[in-house]
Amino acid sequence: MGESISEATILNWLKNVGDSVEEDETILEVATDKVDSEVPSPCNGIISELLFQSNDIVEVGQVIAIIDANDESRSEKDNSKLENKEALNTKPGIVSKSSTKLESKMTSKSDFKIENTGDNDGFLSPLVISIAQKEKLTIEEVQSISGTGDGGRIRKTDIMGYLKNRKYSLPSRPQSVVPKSSYNPPPISYVEGKDRMVEMDRMRTMIADHMVYSKHTSPHVTSYIEVDVTNMVNWRNKAKLEFLEKYGEKLTFTPIFVEAVSKAIQEFPMINVSVDGKKIIVHKDINIGMATALPSGNLIVPVVRNADEKNLLGLAKNVNHLAGSARNNVLKPDEIGGSTFTISNVGTFGSLMGTPIINQPEVAILALGIIKKRPEVITTNNGDEIAIRSMMYLSLSFDHRVVDGFLGGSFLRKIGDELEAFDINREI
Repeated sequence: MGESISEATILNWLKNVGDSVEEDETILEVATDKVDSEVPSPCNGIISELLFQSNDIVEVGQVIAIIDANDESRSEKDNSKLENKEALNTKPGIVSKSSTKLESKMTSKSDFKIENTGDNDGFLSPLVISIAQKEKLTIEEVQSISGTGDGGRIRKTDIMGYLKNRKYSLPSRPQSVVPKSSYNPPPISYVEGKDRMVEMDRMRTMIADHMVYSKHTSPHVTSYIEVDVTNMVNWRNKAKLEFLEKYGEKLTFTPIFVEAVSKAIQEFPMINVSVDGKKIIVHKDINIGMATALPSGNLIVPVVRNADEKNLLGLAKNVNHLAGSARNNVLKPDEIGGSTFTISNVGTFGSLMGTPIINQPEVAILALGIIKKRPEVITTNNGDEIAIRSMMYLSLSFDHRVVDGFLGGSFLRKIGDELEAFDINREI
C-alpha cells in the first residue's frame, strides 16, 4: 500500500469463493485515501474464504482472504513465509493455506517499536501507533494490552477497550483537557424541490478531513513576496520548442519551480521537517509534492522524490509523468506518499496569490500565483526606468510551532532570489 497508509477500503472482489487463481492475478480492487489499487494473488490456488465484503474498511496487516494452495504451486519464498508465520492445517484435505494480507511498507515509529515477546510478534499497525500517540500512552501501557489479533497482535478494538477502562496515575494524567464546546452550529436551510443535495465522494471526504485536521494541528502563518521572473519566462519561451525536439518532453514552469524550492531547502533544511509530539524530525530526502487538480475537481498530491538529485531534464520527465498519471487516474500509491514539502500553483486558475493549507505532516507549503506582465520601476545603468516585467506573487504558509518568521521569510526570499537570478543564457 505504500508508506504512511494505515487502512484501505475494499472496492470490489474480482474473484469469488471456489474460484481458482494464479500467482500475481488480480483478486480485488482497494482504495486508499486518494488512489485505487489492484491486489494480486501471492500464489496459485483456490479461494476458500473472503473475510471482508465490498465497502469494508480494513487495517493494514489484516488477513482479507484465504487461498488454498498446493505445495508444488507455491514458490520457495511463499513456503518460507508460511513456515515462519501462519501455515494452517486445520481443515481436512487441505495441505496448507496462504493468507492474503493488506501490507504496508511503513515501519513502526521508534517510540513504539516492541521486541518479540512470546505470541505477540511485536508488530504495531500505523493505526494503533497513531491512537497510542494521540492518547499519550506509554510504551509500557501498550505492551500491557492483550491483543486479540493473529499471534496476539494488538488491534484497534483492543486499544480502544483499554482506553475506555484506563486508570490514570497522577503523574501521567494529562495536565490540560480541552473542554467540549457548547456552541451549536447554525441550521442550514434547505428548500425541497429547489436546492440540491450532493453526497461527498470518498476522496472529497478524505480531503475535507485532512484540511480540518491540518488547521487544528498547525498554527498557520502566511508570508508573501513579489518576484520578477522575466528572465525565467523569456528563457522558457525561447527554449521550450528546442527542449521538446531534443528530449521529447514538454518544458513547463513546474520543474523550474521545483528546482528553486529544492535549492532553498538545501540552504534552510529546518523547513524540510515534521513534528512528532515534542520532537522535530529533519528529513534528509527532499521530496516535493505537487498539488494537482483532477478532472473530477478533487485534489491529489503526486511527489517528485529526491528533487535535489535531479537536473532540469530529470525534473521535467518526473513532473510530466506524474501530471499525466494524475489526469488519467493511474497514479500508484508510492507516487503520492512521502512528500516533505508541497507546492501549489494557484496561478493555473488565474489566482493572484493564495493562502494554502499545510499538507500534514509537513510544516510548510508554497503557493505560486499567476505570472502577469506589469509596468515596473527597475534600476538600470541609466538610473530608474519603467519597463514591462513578468511578475508573480509567492506565498508561504508555515507551521508556527516550529517555523518562526525569520526562517519562513528567509526561506521564501531564497526561492524568490533563485527565480529572479535565472540565467537567461542557460544551456538546455
